[in-house]
This record gives sequence, C-alpha cells and structure tokens, in this order.
Amino acid sequence: MNAPNGSSGYASRIERVEVQRVFVPFHHVVEWSAGKRPGTTRLVVQVHTKDGLTGVGETICLLEFVEPVLRNTIIPLALGEDAFNIERITKKIEGAGYYHHKRAMVAAMAGFEMALWDAVGKYAGLPLAKLWGGVYRERVPAVAYLQSNDPAHLVSEAASFVAQGFRTIKLKIGMGLDSDIDLVRCVREAVGAKVKIRADVNGAWTIGTAKAQLRKLEAFDLEYVEQPLPLEDLAGHAYLRQLTSIPIALDESAYTLQDVMAIVRQNAADVILLDPHEAGGLHATRKAAAVAESAGIPVTIHSGAELGVSQAANLHLAMNIPNLLPAIDSMYHNQSDDIVTEPFVYDSGTLAAPHGPGLGVRLDPEKLKSLATDTIANPYLNPDKPEWFPTKPQY
Repeated sequence: MNAPNGSSGYASRIERVEVQRVFVPFHHVVEWSAGKRPGTTRLVVQVHTKDGLTGVGETICLLEFVEPVLRNTIIPLALGEDAFNIERITKKIEGAGYYHHKRAMVAAMAGFEMALWDAVGKYAGLPLAKLWGGVYRERVPAVAYLQSNDPAHLVSEAASFVAQGFRTIKLKIGMGLDSDIDLVRCVREAVGAKVKIRADVNGAWTIGTAKAQLRKLEAFDLEYVEQPLPLEDLAGHAYLRQLTSIPIALDESAYTLQDVMAIVRQNAADVILLDPHEAGGLHATRKAAAVAESAGIPVTIHSGAELGVSQAANLHLAMNIPNLLPAIDSMYHNQSDDIVTEPFVYDSGTLAAPHGPGLGVRLDPEKLKSLATDTIANPYLNPDKPEWFPTKPQY
C-alpha cells in the first residue's frame, strides 16, 4: 500500500487526538467479589496524523483517573511525534514520572497505543496479526462468561452456552465460603465432565481460606483458579501451587511487563492472563507473552468487558501469540450494543479478528453519539448494599 498523500516516508506526525467516553449496559448485571457492574464504560481514542492517517483505539475506564492521564499527560507529550515510533512514545510517557506509577498510566496509554498500531497497520495495508509476524491460529476459542451468583441462573446459562458450542465456562467465586463450592458444583453438574471450567476469586481469599477451598474444589477438575490471593502476594501463590493439583492463574498480579517477570522468577503461576489495557498496550502484551513463553508458561487474554475495537485488538493478539493456549476471556456476549459497524459473531464459541488492515474495524458515528456518557459506572461497589464495601482479602 502506498503512503497517503503528503507522507514523507515514516514521518507520520501526530496532529490531533479525539477522546470520547461511552457506556454500554450489560444484558445481565455482573456480580463479583468486589461489587456489581451494570455495564462497561470505555474511552474511544482516535489519533489523526498530518498525512491523513486515522488510528482507532479503545480502553477501559473503571475509575476517574484514566481519562485525565490520557488528556493531560499522554496527548500533550505525543503531539508532533512520529506515530510509528510507538516504543519511543511509550518510554517518553513513562519518563514523565510514570516509571514510578505505571499502574496509574497503563489503561490510559493502552487506548492511545492501540490507535497508533491501527494507524501503522493501515499504512502497511496489513492486519495487525500479520504485521506482528503472522497468524498462528485462524480462530480463537473464547469462554462463556457466566454473570450471576444465583445457582439456578448459572445452570441455565451454562447449559445454553454449551449448546451453542462453547467448551470453556468461566464463573466468579470469592463471595462466600459455601457459595464458592456450591457455584462450581452446580456448573460442573450442568455441563458434564468434558467442558472446561475456570473460577475467578479476584483476590478475596486469605491464605488459610485458599488452602481449604482449593482442597474442596479439586473434586471438580477445574482448568484453573484465578487470582485466589491479593495481587501483591506472589509468595503465597507460589506456596499454593505446591499444595494443590488445581493450576493457579494470575491476572491482577500480572499488569506490567515487570509484574510478569516477577511471577516467573517466583514460580507463582501455572497460567498468566494478559490484558493490553492493564499492560499499557499491545506491544507490552506481546513482550509479556514472550517472557512467559521463555519460562514455558501458557498465557491467555483477560477481559475487561471490551467493545468492538478492543475486542479486535485482543483477537489479533490471540491469533498471533504462540503460547496462548487456554481459551480467551471475553464478556462480549453480554454486551447489549457496540461502537463498530460490524459487531463480532461467535461460531461454536470461537471468534476471529477482522481481515482488514490495522485492527480491521470501523467506528459507527451514530453509536458513538447515542452511547456517549459523562459518568463512570463504578464496578467496585454495590448500590443494593450501600454500607458494604470489598476488602482484599475478604474472608
């Protein structure tokens, strides 16, 4: 593909950036150990260059600090930079103080960096998976993400998803000693022995609770238990790996590249969940996957309730990363709407990235307008229990 008119080689300077906040309700409210989520709030980023390229990105917006970091630090420092110099721009942002505060920067940086990669792919005329070295797998198995802590609802949902062709079920536990076991038991009984089940604790257990609960859960042949302890406790997770036959997966512990290296060094995980929105971008995610690959650790992709732009990005990653072995997390089936012109469609529980250049998606201007919001739906509290708040660990 030829460069756009006016382009001088790769000097595609960033001229303007648009940011818009959107909210999409879930079909079913998500209940988990840290709160109740009615839907997903996302930031949509469009990066425009002087020679006519426009890259699109998206990121998670769970709390109020994400957008100010994007608007007040990242965009001013990136304006005038060559959009293709993604590594340089990332290091420039980190150098503005965020090497000390990476977790305050990663979500904001992710949407911007995603838009840069989309622009690069459009310039090259290649889908990102091919630009990064080629397609390793054509289609990506995804989980059926159960959204309730009501056993009857879980049984109905699980059976429905298995009938649609899904072969991996994910559910939230970490909401009570008895419910941890009961929820897993009812799902296993509903789906039979051949469907994989993974359970996410979200760091709600103490080390003592984890020892007891994992022993009970061994009877249900889980694919893995995710984040049983608070994110900082790598030594505790390494200890649990020695006690249980259930694989231990880490997500909240694995935001940055350095987090992943620490997990490897401490032998703290059997599986690592990666997420570009938590890692600070697509490039950082691929680096982290390579670190895990060098240690023989499989990875998969975490879901923060992506809309179509981020879903495309996750799928390009999943199609490209060789050690991505478990099904990816995805809450896409629970989204009531989308911001792209061609929403994704499941085929027997699998998804595939678009074939167009870059991310391969186009924004729907009418959806962007109708889904715009000035607020953030806080997922970490529960309006039905105003006096309650989560702690890590919780019990």
